Amino acid sequence: MNEKKVIAFIVEGPSDEAALGSLMKEHFSSNEVQFVVVHGDITLEDYTSEDNIIIKINKQIEIVKEKYRYTQEDFIKLIHIVDTDGVYIPEKNVREADVDEIQYYEDHIVSSNAKAIVNRNRQKGRILFKLRKTGKINDIPYRIYYNSCNLEHVLYGELRKYSDEEKQILSDEFADRYDGKVDEFIELISDPAIAVPGSYQKTWDYIEKDKNSLNRHTNMHLIF
Repeated sequence: MNEKKVIAFIVEGPSDEAALGSLMKEHFSSNEVQFVVVHGDITLEDYTSEDNIIIKINKQIEIVKEKYRYTQEDFIKLIHIVDTDGVYIPEKNVREADVDEIQYYEDHIVSSNAKAIVNRNRQKGRILFKLRKTGKINDIPYRIYYNSCNLEHVLYGELRKYSDEEKQILSDEFADRYDGKVDEFIELISDPAIAVPGSYQKTWDYIEKDKNSLNRHTNMHLIF
C-alpha cells in the first residue's frame, strides 16, 4: 500500500493536464495526484449512456490502478473535470447553417446538423445529471466539476474553436505563468465574474438554466 493517498483527476485531454497538472500537484502535495486523460469526452463516446457511464469511468480508474499498482484503498478522491459545451441551452438556440464544424457563441450554437446537436445535448445532459448525483464510484468519493463552455473559455477568456496545437501552447504558457502560484490560480477561478456561487448542487442547478452552459462559468473553485 502506498504511504501517500491518491487523488485521481479525470480530464478530457492532454492540454487539461498540461494546464492544471502542476497546480493540482502543488496544492495537494501531501497526496499523490494522478491525471487520468480520457482523450475525448467520456460522456459523448459511442454507446455511452446514464446506465453505463459509471462503469466506463471505473474502467479508466482500473487502468491507472494497474499501471501504478495501486490498491482500492490507496484512493481517497476522484475529481472529474468536464466542459459543458452548452448542453443545457434551449433547443431553439441550436441553429443550423452551412459550417464545417460546430461553432459556439455565448447565446447559441451553430452546426450543419442542428438535430444531431440537440440529441447530443440531451444525452450529455442526462449523463452529467447522473454524475453530479453520484457521490462515490466503486466506494471512492467522487465529484464532477465543470468549465463553461470549456476549459479554454474559462482560463483564457475567449469562446472559440482552438486547435489541439493552440490548446497545448496556451496550456503550457498558463502552467508557466502560475508555476508555484497556486493561490493566484485559486484567486483566478474564484473571481465572482466566473465562479458560480453557492453549494455544489446549486452550482449545477445554475449551469443547467437558460444559456448559462455557454457563458464563462466554472465551479472548479469548489475543488479547493
